[in-house]
Amino acid sequence: MVKAWKGAGEYPLIPLRGMLVFPSTIVPLEVGRQRSVSALDEAMSQDRFVVLATQRETRVDEPGPGDIFPMGTIAEIKQMARLPGGNLRAVVEGIGRCEILEYTAMDPHIRVTVREFPESLEHDAEIEALVRTVKEQYEKIVKMSKKVPAEALIAVSSVQEPGKLADTVGAQMALKLEDKQALLHETSIRARLERVLEFINREIDLMELEKRISGRVKKQIERTQKEFYLREQMKAIQKELGDKDDKGGEVAEFRQKIQEANLPAEIEEKALKEVDRLEKMPPMAAEAVVVRTYLEWIVALPWNVETEDRLDINEAERILNEDHYGLDKVKERVLEYLAVRQLVKSMKGPILCLVGPPGVGKTSLAKSVARALGRKFARISLGGVRDEAEIRGHRRTYVGALPGRILHGMRQAGSKNPVFLMDEIDKLTSDFRGDPAAALLEVLDPEQNLAFSDHYLEMPFDLSKVMFITTANSTHNIPKALLDRMETIFLPGYTEEEKIHIGRLFLLPKQMKEHGLAGANLEVSDNAIKEISRRYTREAGVRNLERELATICRKVAKELVKGETEAVRVNKTNLTRYLGIPRYRYGTAEKKDEIGIATGVAVTDTGGDLMPIEVTLMMGKGNLMLTGKLGDVMKESAQAAFSYVRSRAHDLGVDEGFHEKYDVHIHVPEGAIPKDGPSAGIAIASALASALTGIPVRHDVAMTGEVTLRGRVLPVGGVKEKTLAVFRAGIRTMILPEDNRKDLDEVARNVTRRMRFILVDHMDEVLRVAMLRPGFNEGRQSRDCFPIPEPATGCLPMADQTGP
Repeated sequence: MVKAWKGAGEYPLIPLRGMLVFPSTIVPLEVGRQRSVSALDEAMSQDRFVVLATQRETRVDEPGPGDIFPMGTIAEIKQMARLPGGNLRAVVEGIGRCEILEYTAMDPHIRVTVREFPESLEHDAEIEALVRTVKEQYEKIVKMSKKVPAEALIAVSSVQEPGKLADTVGAQMALKLEDKQALLHETSIRARLERVLEFINREIDLMELEKRISGRVKKQIERTQKEFYLREQMKAIQKELGDKDDKGGEVAEFRQKIQEANLPAEIEEKALKEVDRLEKMPPMAAEAVVVRTYLEWIVALPWNVETEDRLDINEAERILNEDHYGLDKVKERVLEYLAVRQLVKSMKGPILCLVGPPGVGKTSLAKSVARALGRKFARISLGGVRDEAEIRGHRRTYVGALPGRILHGMRQAGSKNPVFLMDEIDKLTSDFRGDPAAALLEVLDPEQNLAFSDHYLEMPFDLSKVMFITTANSTHNIPKALLDRMETIFLPGYTEEEKIHIGRLFLLPKQMKEHGLAGANLEVSDNAIKEISRRYTREAGVRNLERELATICRKVAKELVKGETEAVRVNKTNLTRYLGIPRYRYGTAEKKDEIGIATGVAVTDTGGDLMPIEVTLMMGKGNLMLTGKLGDVMKESAQAAFSYVRSRAHDLGVDEGFHEKYDVHIHVPEGAIPKDGPSAGIAIASALASALTGIPVRHDVAMTGEVTLRGRVLPVGGVKEKTLAVFRAGIRTMILPEDNRKDLDEVARNVTRRMRFILVDHMDEVLRVAMLRPGFNEGRQSRDCFPIPEPATGCLPMADQTGP
């Protein structure tokens, strides 16, 4: 005990960060905080004594009473020097333990009142044994560890006082701050020695464990070095004997490729095991060929190769508009994905399904999406695929086994986040070998494709960052579970104006470039392109339009080469010179109003199309004949329409016993083409009512909708495709179910502005609009979007003018 120390009382306090000072130890300190500098200055100006206590959290710059441990050390300042920048460096010696009782001041520095804990004089045989054990165990630590200097053992061995010994060993050991603080709290010498001995034994156990681990690692390294040495010796012996070492070179090459491929740990471990198997096999063994192919697939797949997305939305929008005209929904969906990618750095790739007729640009749009995103592009065709192994791969037990088309596409792309196009997903089939559509459920499920398992690979492959795009002509043939995993976007086809723009801006320049023509050699007017789309093609897309433009380019190229002309302008007048006579009549609408013929509308694989319904009556016994290769649903619609007309016979002025006197024949022309669906009900009912009443049906009105036995008109699908078909045919009035009002928003404005839509919810309203007779527009009016002119001719009055 230093004589100048006055014992318990009030002293300045210096809070320590990340360190602790024990009694009987000399420690250098560097002080920089303003409060600590002020406390050190006051201590130097008084009696050189200061309290040192440790902070609970090192990140606190201005600690309060709650941030400092209550047990600290009274220390004497031995030396002090000022450093540049205002910091102080001091050498302090711990004098004794103290407990902080009260904080008397916080500014300009912390002052505290403390209670001292004088060192007890207890000394017995047990303490002597503890002292000896502590010294022996600490000597063991010094011998086992190279980090502890020998001087530390000398310093510990020279200490005789038990309490000072415990504090010295605690200061020398690399203990956690919490353990050192717990040791400082021990005022009993016996308890202090026991805690120090506990720390020493724990450190010895850790050091022995480290030694065992180090020994194992060293042994492994020695074994690896030995194997390398033996392999080099084997190579030297084979070289001296003149033996070829093709297999050894191949194995080394595989090891190098695996190392360079940066594979996941699990995959790399399995690949190296296969390399070891290959090394032990005879070069010409059949199994060696299988292993060799398997390893080639592992190193070729992009396990961790990833391209960086182009997140510039404006640039992506420019690229999409440069490649495609229209198709706003798909473009908007891609731009939304880019916007979210900017906000969320990591997200699962979307799974889109583009549904539409052939030639509308589904496949080429997927390529444009890849170019806009700056990603690699991979494409597989699923048309006619009927084997599950085509998707998941074959197991390696089969001869000629290979991975499925998914991994083929990933290998082709060369990155783990490509735009992956699956063409014709609605053309999948199934047989006894499995259902490929069911195998695609895992591929196209964002919750499962994180670890897609291929039967050949037998290891999980991450597909979660792939942007899958599938294409289909219709959704009817896609299983519901598979369709539910995809975001469906419909591409119904192009209007006439859109075809003119696409032909002028995209198709014609492309074909002129492919045929070596310049702008000065060929000019095709908009009217010519319109005439081609009307009379030389019948399609929802533009594929045949491009073929016809290619035909014009070929003929012009021939004229240029023969020297017959230097420049050609193709217009509507001279179009037949290059394409011959028109192949189609523009529009299939009837030329005049006829009895028993109504114009229905249907959706086909090529888009919407007009579907005339013909009804004729013959003397007979009431038979109902349906022809035109109709499906079950359409047959039921015809039966429902027939029953409705029978129930309304009195109101229509028809003999109520007509079904006993006449045979009714309902026919849908182009009988070789299968037809099915629920949208022909009101057209069949109108044609049947016309045939029975002798009232013509208006030829300039098209209609679609299902009819019930009560005469209610139910909504149908494909409104956009049907509307475009009606518009292309030159018909400007269309009857739609009232519940399809919402679907008109999807139709292009340049079409809706030039058409009139009659929205109905009962068959009586359909007959008032479609059949030519006076009084049909009286009574209850239909909820139409545009006014309908009064019919020009008259017929028998209806009994019920207000409807049901």
